[in-house]
Amino acid sequence: MGGRVLVTGGAGYIGSHAANALIDRGEDVTVIDRLSTGFEWLVPPAADLVVADIGDTEKLSALLNGGRFDAIMHFAGSIVVPESVADPLSYYENNTVKSRGLIECAVRAGIPHFVFSSTAAVYGSVGAEPVAEDAPLRPESPYGSSKLMTEIMLADAAKADPIRYGVLRYFNVAGADPKGRTGQSAKGATHLIKVAAEAACGKRDGIEIFGDDYPTADGTCVRDYIHVTDLVAAHLLTLDRLREGGESLTANLGYGHGFSVREVLDTVDRVAGNPIQRSMGPRRPGDAASIVADPSKARQELNWQPAHDDLTGIVEDALRWERHLQSRNRDEV
Repeated sequence: MGGRVLVTGGAGYIGSHAANALIDRGEDVTVIDRLSTGFEWLVPPAADLVVADIGDTEKLSALLNGGRFDAIMHFAGSIVVPESVADPLSYYENNTVKSRGLIECAVRAGIPHFVFSSTAAVYGSVGAEPVAEDAPLRPESPYGSSKLMTEIMLADAAKADPIRYGVLRYFNVAGADPKGRTGQSAKGATHLIKVAAEAACGKRDGIEIFGDDYPTADGTCVRDYIHVTDLVAAHLLTLDRLREGGESLTANLGYGHGFSVREVLDTVDRVAGNPIQRSMGPRRPGDAASIVADPSKARQELNWQPAHDDLTGIVEDALRWERHLQSRNRDEV
């Protein structure tokens, strides 16, 4: 393809997957990451790495000016819902203010294509039915609100300036690169499958289920888990659409069906071959009972065809990566 893409947050979980996928097809990739939750060793060797905060607009402008890039994939940001409830202003700073600066730098540098990592948290509680992009936007956490604000800024910028965008609303991203190059590696993870994989590998004593009195089949929260490889494939398709002159797009990324917390833990027990110790805890602030995607738009508009829609496979990849991290950590001791 031969394009030149800046990947923000490219030393993190999803950003490093995107950097690998772009390089796999011949793109020139530069990663910008402050390495607060990302790792230099996750950045593909073929990518250039700039260690900086995207909030440093002087450094960002210097990087973007000169016509080097034709696209930005924006993954940098904070992502923990309960943390956003406890510390909302840091989320509005990191996710909204810094994204505004990034969009402004992109517009000033004449970068025409922008793919943004958004979230299903913009919808809030939506009930058991799959949610489509035209559903009411009622975020219930500062995390969701901070991402929605960036969506609004992008849409307004695109009306005023020659920039087109893809907003991709993630449901629950899980799994790891089937080739073993990258996976979820940050400490203190809160994503269920990552936490369960850590417990299955003995890194945690067990797992706490946050609430079993939700209006779902077994009382625990239901989520639509999407393999990170399928998620990233949709980003590349979105970039292709924009480069080919297609209109800006907002699309859900999920499979259209959900699993409860208990169903996920049962799957991890089965794949790992040993049961995880479970305990019950109270509901977490900002958690919705059920969030499942209607992915029709991504399938139709992007011709997105997921290849990893299998909870067992997602868990297998997550566990394999967790064991890799264990052996890596042992080697570093």
